[in-house]
Amino acid sequence: MFEALGWQAWFTLGVLFMMMAALVREFARPDIVLLGSLGLMLLAGVVTPEEAFAGFSNSAVLTVAALFVAAAGVQRTNALGFMDRLIFPSRARLHGALPRLMLSTSFLSAFLNNTPIVAMFTPRVQQWARRVGLPTSKLLIPLSYAAIAGGMMTLIGTSTNIVVSGLMEAEGYAPLAMFDLTWVGLPAVFGLTLYFVLIGHRMLPDRGKERASFGDGLEDCLFELRVAPRSYMIGRTVEEAGLRALGSAYLAHIHRGGRLVPAAPGEVLRAGDTLAFVGNVSTLDGLLERPGLERVVSAVETSDEHTLPLFEAVIASTSSLVDRTLKEANFREEYGGVVLAIQRKNEQLEGPLGRIPLKAGDLLIIEAKKGFDQRWNARRDEFYLVASRRPEKKKPQKRKAPIAIAIMLGMVALAATGRMPLVTAAFAAALGMVATRCLSLTEARKSVDLSVLIIIAAALGLGKAVEVTGLAGVMADGLVTATAGLGAVGVLAALYVTTNVLTELITHKAAAVLMLPVALAAGAQVGGDPKAFALVIAVSAAGSFMTPIGYQTNLMVMAAGGYRYRDYFKVGLPATLIVMAIAVTVIRAVWL
Repeated sequence: MFEALGWQAWFTLGVLFMMMAALVREFARPDIVLLGSLGLMLLAGVVTPEEAFAGFSNSAVLTVAALFVAAAGVQRTNALGFMDRLIFPSRARLHGALPRLMLSTSFLSAFLNNTPIVAMFTPRVQQWARRVGLPTSKLLIPLSYAAIAGGMMTLIGTSTNIVVSGLMEAEGYAPLAMFDLTWVGLPAVFGLTLYFVLIGHRMLPDRGKERASFGDGLEDCLFELRVAPRSYMIGRTVEEAGLRALGSAYLAHIHRGGRLVPAAPGEVLRAGDTLAFVGNVSTLDGLLERPGLERVVSAVETSDEHTLPLFEAVIASTSSLVDRTLKEANFREEYGGVVLAIQRKNEQLEGPLGRIPLKAGDLLIIEAKKGFDQRWNARRDEFYLVASRRPEKKKPQKRKAPIAIAIMLGMVALAATGRMPLVTAAFAAALGMVATRCLSLTEARKSVDLSVLIIIAAALGLGKAVEVTGLAGVMADGLVTATAGLGAVGVLAALYVTTNVLTELITHKAAAVLMLPVALAAGAQVGGDPKAFALVIAVSAAGSFMTPIGYQTNLMVMAAGGYRYRDYFKVGLPATLIVMAIAVTVIRAVWL
């Protein structure tokens, strides 16, 4: 089987293994890894320049870029604000809250990018859960999973679907229609909702109902203050200085001249002592109002006298901050903000704040000028902004909300009825958002996530290499042979499992592009509509439920819900099996 492969195929296979290793080990950002891998293929002559860079002009890339702008218009106008009362009633029980939350989130994710939806709902879910007496740890993983499943419901639900459709079109097949995925996505949404209502919520941890919401501060944060040079606290003990009974925080230890000093009640304070507190970060403002305490790091310069906003951001697994300290990253100068506190789940942080090596999933409390969120929201390869405290941002253009909704509905209608190709309808919607001033040109430009577009374009070039070198055919032969006797159902199941495992290891877009040529080749051998094999790749690539790093929304809720890695696998494995069973059954019944 492998004897017929030329050196180009073996070279491609080696590059793909190196690429997957680099992605798993987080050697660099995914867009850099994929672009570098494509460059190696190009330099070796495996693909021509036209084949390598065809992805940059593919309609999938242009469609995703336009959808970023259209979704930003909806968010800017707060067009979905009317759903708050529907999703978050004044009274609720868990069995009623879960379907209300999950079905609403899935519906929105079917038409809008799921990352901003989870970012918008996470603080609201926390505040609401605290108000009605529900543990947030029972709600936030279902929120993320519902957003992922909702993306499976339509062609525009996630960029992965658009990538698969664009690749199908590039290979000469008919592209996916707007609601082809609905056959699978809709039952998957209801299946996951039923699973969480009956069983799944019991498998989720109960971190308690007392956890504070994002808007009220975060528990178990590490933050620092310093004893001022002329402080009245100098020469007094910790107890005499009133630093013991702080309520929602406690003095953990003292840094003095490079030494770590236990914060015993009788310890005498000295000028320049750095006091490390652990607890609810909302205590920080109150402590700063006390005379004798000052910041360890000075505030970001500001021209006005208003209090600067605080932003809460989760470090992405692909961030350049991972394994670096704030000091090494030169955070203040590079990012334009000051980190006031760090939260890490299941680990007690020690040492000076600026010298703690950061990890993926750490939550940073950042003080910065207004506009920080708009500047960094598009850079999800660095961190995800999940909430804002002391907000100082533009008021939503609520008067424009009906216009934004009308533009989005028009886009969906034109694409679904075939009156316009999706790329044309999405581009028209993006122009409409700017023309009607639902958002400004600057906001439109900032809403486009360039790294996502690079990943898609580079992945399409890599997929072409897998096809032209014969790797796709050989892998398809092996897959069909391994499932001999099981027919099309066995092939679909094998494709689902393989793609889903790749998704948990590397990016879902890369997994989809690498596996689609294999799926089409396998489909040609067993017979059947090519669309069936494209759909199973789209669903399995998006259905990342077993790890927090497989999909960005899972990572976003990790710190907020107090989850551990094993929580995702425990509740995510049954979820994966449910969605796989639904996908294989429906696709077999409808298309094969």
